Amino acid sequence: MSEPDPAGIAVPVTILTGFLGSGKTTLLNRLLKQPSMAGAAVIVNEFGEIGLDHLLIEASEEQFQLLDNGCVCCTVRGDLVETLKTLHRRAVGGELPELSRVVIETTGLADPAPILHTLIAEQDLASRYRIAGVVTTVDAVNGPATLERHAEAAKQVAVADRLIITKADLVDGWKVEALQHRLAALAPAAERCLVADAALETLLDAETLGDARADRIAAWFDKAIQSVHDHEHECGPHCEHHDHDHHHEGHGLHHGIQSYSFVIDRPVEWTTFATWLDYIAALKGEDLLRLKGLVCVADDIDRPLVLHGVQHVFHPPTRLDTWPSPDRRTRLVFIVRDIARETIERTLAKFAGVRPAQASERHAA
Repeated sequence: MSEPDPAGIAVPVTILTGFLGSGKTTLLNRLLKQPSMAGAAVIVNEFGEIGLDHLLIEASEEQFQLLDNGCVCCTVRGDLVETLKTLHRRAVGGELPELSRVVIETTGLADPAPILHTLIAEQDLASRYRIAGVVTTVDAVNGPATLERHAEAAKQVAVADRLIITKADLVDGWKVEALQHRLAALAPAAERCLVADAALETLLDAETLGDARADRIAAWFDKAIQSVHDHEHECGPHCEHHDHDHHHEGHGLHHGIQSYSFVIDRPVEWTTFATWLDYIAALKGEDLLRLKGLVCVADDIDRPLVLHGVQHVFHPPTRLDTWPSPDRRTRLVFIVRDIARETIERTLAKFAGVRPAQASERHAA
């Protein structure tokens, strides 16, 4: 893994996902009426031979693209690449207005991780588009049962940068609070909001670490590590949830999805650390849902690297001009499926030669 060249100006791409019936299409219709969506292009993916959802979306022909010959996470990834290239070419050629953003709405059964993978790995796209975040809708009425029964829904939540709770006005307040607790366990660092309380013009601005201001990067890691720690402290390594009259085994609710945070006190050697990253991606990439890191590198301790990985692929790291806070320790946040904390710690020690701080040290000022 090499260090990056400075990033150029690129069109932000937001992945809008959520399980069947969670309100994605309704939300997208509302968003398309906002002035902030001027110049936006919408790509809607459907699973099946006959596309229906696009008939419900109120967008101009220039805004709208439909991928209807399969799931965007597998058979049409090539089509997605070609669609994004075509949008760029037409905008540059003046056939379309200048692109302000792209929204990819996935089918309710889609795994958003391969879309992130495509945007990172496809070099022609990486120079023209940047990931502006994963926004996941969760239905307050059916969301708890959906998360328990369907691994796809849990994964859509786990990889999210922002979670939007829909239909909260149709259930009692305590049910919304219980759902919030479940979402916090699956995606501890994701922003959460009720659709009724959100400002529509900023709803898709789920700022990612690569584009965030330094102070927001520091705030993100502080929040993520504290949230993971709080959940571990509350539930322990084998979490069981109790909310009112329901009892759920942690594995049954989360389908093996867990979050881990690590703090490394001393600077790391980038060559060996990058080797470890490559190893963990090769060994456990399918279950490495997302990894975000702020890394203190020994050969330039004053300018940390920001890491973002999705399954087998890591985005080229971004080097900050300065540390975003007085805390200069390396911080790593993992969202994984069926990967033990001990596996990460063992390989980190073996390949990178470093030991994470213990829990009591992790939150020291």
